[in-house]
Amino acid sequence: MLLESAGEGIYGIDLRGRCIFINRAGAEALGYTPDEVLGRNMHYLIHHSHADAELMPVHDCRIFRAFKEGRGCRVDDEVLWRRDGTSFAAEYASYPIREEGRVVGAVVTFNDITERKRTEAALQAAREDLERRVSERTAELSAANARLQQAGEALRRLSAHLNRVREEERAHIARDIHDDLGASLTAMQLELNWLRQRLEDDAKVCAHIDAALDIGQTAMGAMRRILNDLRPGVLDHLGLWAALECLLQETESRSGLLCLARIAPEVERCRLGREAEIAIYRIAQEVLTNVQRHADAHRVDVDAHAQGRTLVIAIGDDGRGMGVPATPTSFGLLGMYERARALGGELHIDSRRGFGTTVILTLPEVLA
Repeated sequence: MLLESAGEGIYGIDLRGRCIFINRAGAEALGYTPDEVLGRNMHYLIHHSHADAELMPVHDCRIFRAFKEGRGCRVDDEVLWRRDGTSFAAEYASYPIREEGRVVGAVVTFNDITERKRTEAALQAAREDLERRVSERTAELSAANARLQQAGEALRRLSAHLNRVREEERAHIARDIHDDLGASLTAMQLELNWLRQRLEDDAKVCAHIDAALDIGQTAMGAMRRILNDLRPGVLDHLGLWAALECLLQETESRSGLLCLARIAPEVERCRLGREAEIAIYRIAQEVLTNVQRHADAHRVDVDAHAQGRTLVIAIGDDGRGMGVPATPTSFGLLGMYERARALGGELHIDSRRGFGTTVILTLPEVLA
């Protein structure tokens, strides 16, 4: 009753592989009646070949091997053969039958897992198709990312080139202004002084000459200020640190900000190269301009120190602070970030509302 009520196929074999019992479900799955199976060698009846119809020797049969070695096995990668010569994917388990400690045969249970195998094959095909599509998409994204990186690198090179061209043009304009306009203003003042000496008895004319001299002096001051903004001469002659100190002094005199600089001796002795010093100066210039325009600050501190061979320059204020954007959008911030990248460094802005702002420029491997 237990055998007949089981939904899976169950049969038993003796040591010669002959069927000693089989339930109806198992016989029907194989296309036989139980009586047609009893006494027949089950290997040659239902397990004689692989799925590709290649013959399977008895010594390779795991069903027989299981009871001969006295241990059970469970298999789901073979087929069983029906009466009509067709096969089906089967999952079977073979366990030895023991009598008084001796193995006298085996009991085998089996199921038709054709649908399961078909489903697994479909899932495997879908998985492989998904992996192929993911691989293709990943390759496309990698290619797109490579193109974006190339475009970004090209833009950075273009930005660095434009900065160099801009600095060269500023230097050219500054030279022209200094040589032409400066010389003309100086000559005009000399001529006016000559007239002043010759006409010192005419008070009215002298008053006009004095006014013209004052205008010329104001123009000379404005020209020097423009020249300093275009290309500070101290940067070329005395280096970055002297130029930064002059920039802080001018900012303090124009805006009333208290500007302090702390430059470590080991940093002050280093020259970083013309382009690097110009870039750092422009970053500091942009930061100080932003402080004057937006920060409502009273004090600015510039700190330059070394961390091993890394140069760290921090410019901080005690102003109102700001919300630092994840991606800078203003041209001023973009320019500072691009100048830092062109130097092989990093720019970090640390700021909170009401607690001031600190701009930190880090340049690795630039100090001796």
